[in-house]
Amino acid sequence: MHNTYRIGHIGRLHGIHGELTFTFDDDVFDRVGADYVFIMTDGLLVPFFFEEYRFRSDREVIVKFEDVDDRDTAAMYVGCEVYFPRELADNDEKVTYASLVGFEIYDGDEYIGIVHSVDDSTMNVLFVLQGGTLIPAADELIEDIDSKKKRITMSLPEGLIR
Repeated sequence: MHNTYRIGHIGRLHGIHGELTFTFDDDVFDRVGADYVFIMTDGLLVPFFFEEYRFRSDREVIVKFEDVDDRDTAAMYVGCEVYFPRELADNDEKVTYASLVGFEIYDGDEYIGIVHSVDDSTMNVLFVLQGGTLIPAADELIEDIDSKKKRITMSLPEGLIR
């Protein structure tokens, strides 16, 4: 799992030929022209290859995966989480908040924690660390993002953490 990151989830069935809605937080699959994504099913990440997809909105696509050809088969994946391989995302120039899940955060040289998720439900995006600590994901606080080391170096205001 450390070689992938969550980009969304399968929503509901669409039509009768195995199409599904896929709600995403990160459209990296389209930006890098990926042939596949991973779906978490029965505790395992399984690769699913795109047969086709079309955008329904800026956060949702209608997707048809190879070998998923009917409603019954497609129904097995409704509600499943969708993941993307980090190695393919590394070729993308655009760093997204979703791609930073699993990165370590440092305030200068001081270790703060690991990004568990990103809360973008409000205008002020927050990194949610393992353990529940919230850190503002403001561009002006981020000094460096090292994708190879999976490390975010920040300059946090005094008293924010303690």
